[in-house]
Order: sequence, then C-alpha cells, then structure tokens
Amino acid sequence: MIKSMTGYGKGEVIAPHGRISVEIRSVNHRYGEISVKLPRGLMPFENEVKKCIGERLKRGKIEVFVQREGVLDAAARPTANLPLALAYFEALGELRDTLGLTEPVSLQLVAGQRDVLTTGESETPAETLQVELLAAVEQAVGALEEMRSREGDALLADLRSRRESLTALISRIGGRAPVAVAESAARLKERVAQLLADTSLDEGRLAQEIAIMADRSDVTEELVRFNSHLLQFDRALQLAEPVGRKLDFLLQEMNREVNTIGSKGGDVEITPLVVELKAELEKIREQIQNIE
Repeated sequence: MIKSMTGYGKGEVIAPHGRISVEIRSVNHRYGEISVKLPRGLMPFENEVKKCIGERLKRGKIEVFVQREGVLDAAARPTANLPLALAYFEALGELRDTLGLTEPVSLQLVAGQRDVLTTGESETPAETLQVELLAAVEQAVGALEEMRSREGDALLADLRSRRESLTALISRIGGRAPVAVAESAARLKERVAQLLADTSLDEGRLAQEIAIMADRSDVTEELVRFNSHLLQFDRALQLAEPVGRKLDFLLQEMNREVNTIGSKGGDVEITPLVVELKAELEKIREQIQNIE
C-alpha cells in the first residue's frame, strides 16, 4: 500500500487526574527522523514514545507535541515557600532603600522569584502515566496514518497513469528503433557510393561497417531492461511495506536506460520521445519523494 509521508494526527486520553493530548506532524524526509516535545512530568517516557512511533512510521520527518493538562493530584498543586518569599521581600526592600527608590515591593515581584511558588510531583504512578501517554500516541499515529493513506491513494493513481505514459513512449521507441537503424544504414551506403562513384566499392567492407554501426545503434538491451524495471515498478506498487526507496532506485535505473537510448538512437523521431520520457520520469520522481 502506497502511503504519503505528509500528514497530521491527534490523539487524546482523559483520566481522573487530567488529560494528555498528542499531536503528530510528518513531512518528507529521506530517512526516519522523530523529534518529541514532552512536558516535564512525561520526559522519562521519551524513548517509549519514539519506539511506539518508529514501529509504525518508517520514513519522514516526524514531530510530536505532547501536552498534559488539568492535573488534579493534591501533591501537584502549587504551594508557597513562605520563608523564601519573606527572604526575597526583605532583600528586595533593602535593595530598594539602598538605591533610593520609593515604590513598594509588590506581591507579583516576590511571587515571580525562583522557587517561591513550587509544584510538587504528581502522585499518579509512572506506569499509569506511560500507559495513558502511549494510548494517546497510538491514537495520533492512527489518525496520521489514515491521512497518509488517503494521500497515498491519490499518489498511486497518479503513478499508475504516468506508468502507462512510459509504456506508450517506450513502445513507440521500440517500434521506431529498427527502422531508424535501417534508414541510417541506407544513408551510409548511399553516401559511400557517392564518394566512391569512380572507384570500385568493396561491398564486403561496406557491409561490415554497416553492421558495426547497427550494433552501436541497437537499443534492444536498453528497451528490455527498461520494460523489466517497469514490471518491478508495478510489483513495488502492490507491496504492503514502505516502497519509497525501492521506487526511487528503479527510477534511477530507468533514467540510466533512457539516457543510453538517447545517446545511441540519434534519430529525428526517437529523440523527441526520449525527451518526453525524461520529462515523465522527472514528474514521477517528484511524486516518489513524498512516498514512505
């Protein structure tokens, strides 16, 4: 199944102690790259989150954003460090007097100092948090995969259409190639005959030269390999595993054959077909860049 590397998914788990929400975005990337942003209380589970995602998404640059809201554990509620607050108040007052200032030391200023207001660690067991977090991750990945699959269906339809164009173009080249060789041989024979009009012509040597020219211009092997690559391309499109890299490799091989055909078959009809082939292959290459 063809899947796009671009997509978005969201998952959410609501529990008595709060809510965990996960958003995942993915874009094109040659390899699989996962970055995770977790709130402080969930940071110990970063590796588990990456493992969970990596088992299902093989390619793409994947960004994961996790939020935890509405924590209700008593230990997690903010508390005031009164001795520290008083020390800050006195120090700030002393600083004010030393500088000759008159404004009062406000509650906002004191409360904003480090560790004056603290939040205790949640009493929710780590195992529970991990299970809930990974459940939200699984939801988000599922939604992301649905979007990637929908886009993959569109990519598949486009690739199959362009594959038919490749078949038509390479078939026309295959039909024209022997005719082009025969015409080139006839032109060569005629040219030689004109140059040697007053001299006896060595028919055996001429036939040998024509045979050498025909062999150098023969694109049969390139056509056979190109059609073989097309069959492998078709099989890859039917695989259930990620096939982006495989398709990219096959496309490189097809381009190599087309370049050779273009250099061998310098014919007024074959050359425009080669140009069309290369243009179509480039369009396919752009699409393949977005396939997992």
